[in-house]
Amino acid sequence: MRHVRGLFGSLLVLMISLGGFSPGVAAPEDQLTWAVHISLAPTWFDPAETSGIITPFMALYALHDSLVKPMPGNPMAPSLAESWNMSPDGLVYEFVLRRGVKFHNGDPVTAEDVKFSFERYRGVAHKPLKENVTAVETPDPGRVRIRLKRPWPDFLTFYLNATGAAWIVPKKYVEKVGDDGFKKTPIGAGPYRFASFNPGVELVLEAFDQYWRKAPNVKRLILKSIPDEATRLAALKRGEVDIAYAIRGALAEELRRSPGLTLKPNVGQATQWVYFADQWNPKSPWHDRRVRLAATYAIDRPAMNQAETLGFSKLTWSIIPSSFEFYWQPPGYRYDPAKARQLLVEAGYPSGFDAGDYFCDAAGTFVGEPVVNYLNAVGIRAKLRPLERAAFNKGNAEKKYKNLVQVGSGAFGNAATRIEAFVAAGGTYVYGSYGDIDGLFLEQANEMDPKRRSAILERIQQLIYDKAMVAPIWLLAGLSGIGPRVEESGIGVIAGYAFSAPYEDVKLKGK
Repeated sequence: MRHVRGLFGSLLVLMISLGGFSPGVAAPEDQLTWAVHISLAPTWFDPAETSGIITPFMALYALHDSLVKPMPGNPMAPSLAESWNMSPDGLVYEFVLRRGVKFHNGDPVTAEDVKFSFERYRGVAHKPLKENVTAVETPDPGRVRIRLKRPWPDFLTFYLNATGAAWIVPKKYVEKVGDDGFKKTPIGAGPYRFASFNPGVELVLEAFDQYWRKAPNVKRLILKSIPDEATRLAALKRGEVDIAYAIRGALAEELRRSPGLTLKPNVGQATQWVYFADQWNPKSPWHDRRVRLAATYAIDRPAMNQAETLGFSKLTWSIIPSSFEFYWQPPGYRYDPAKARQLLVEAGYPSGFDAGDYFCDAAGTFVGEPVVNYLNAVGIRAKLRPLERAAFNKGNAEKKYKNLVQVGSGAFGNAATRIEAFVAAGGTYVYGSYGDIDGLFLEQANEMDPKRRSAILERIQQLIYDKAMVAPIWLLAGLSGIGPRVEESGIGVIAGYAFSAPYEDVKLKGK
């Protein structure tokens, strides 16, 4: 069975093709506009609410800054902190702040802001951070000292890389306006300041010329929400936007053939998989490993890859990106619908079964639609239920879904950070867990020997594979369209990162 886009999509491609590249109203010379594939939500503006996916960083890299963050050529580049060190016993980390850095309202960035940002952090991985940190001290306005309860080999990875806890917000301003007020009018220390936000339509940002690293090249950025990809491509062709995220399939082929436009593939660290939320319920068909394996064998990933991402995605068979530290390469599964049907017979479902809803982020229906079709073809009768991204992630964190949940993450980190959020007991998106995996995860968290720790984390990944806890899809290749005005899009500049960044480096031609 091969997934196709359908007649309506084909007609849209034909209409766009006939239209060719025809710039509409000329864009302002110092303005760069993105067509983004999701509905923008205020939750993305607050570092305290980062949710274990990469989406919030689309806004964070513009509005805010971190003590240390991934940058071109350096996954842990000094930013608001110009240096840091660890005590010989591994219990104390001290950060020296960069002098003269200011928030957009003119207030200086101080140690109190760093302490405040850590303490108000409530996003993914807040539990291990808070449980392992005994104190955040501010010996003077330019230094922050963090004391751990015990040596923790992953402290810097969790704090600086995989979460938003080290992205700093202004204490006085947040206390004045409150959390809701902050999301309505965020103030940060990033290269762009908040100008306006029209929910469901666009976010407008203006250059902050006092940004410590450099004054941005482009004076005004607009992130325009256009969930429909055919509409995104049409806007790019008309010159209404300069960069369009997530153009796939036949539309990507059309983009690649369009004079004046450039197709930009970017294989980052965004893995996607199907999660069997009811596998711990003895009354559910998903409790049987054979049923989970049947679903895995039913999916034709190579065909999906070619049809949707033109073959640029990678089949890694894991929720862990292959570029991450401690990654283990699973053997993988072939596409074998006959094997899937056989496994269903062995599990007591010779006629298949009604699998209920298949929940997914609305921007991920390009994955959900073919997966549901492949499952239905072998007798696993599921119904696609897409939800807007912010709502989907909120519901998933609250464990509201049943049956099948399509999950993905492009967040920074390592194997341990992904396992903590999506597999081990207590994780933000963990509906249930297994004792052997939980025991090993606790063991690796305190293991200071890198070789022994690597062996433990690889064993956990083997167990995830052996138990068929998930049906891995792929390491996603993002396909974006770049318009003729753009000299530097920022896409793919930071290793592993899905979107444009650093924003201060994006550039229009002739500027």
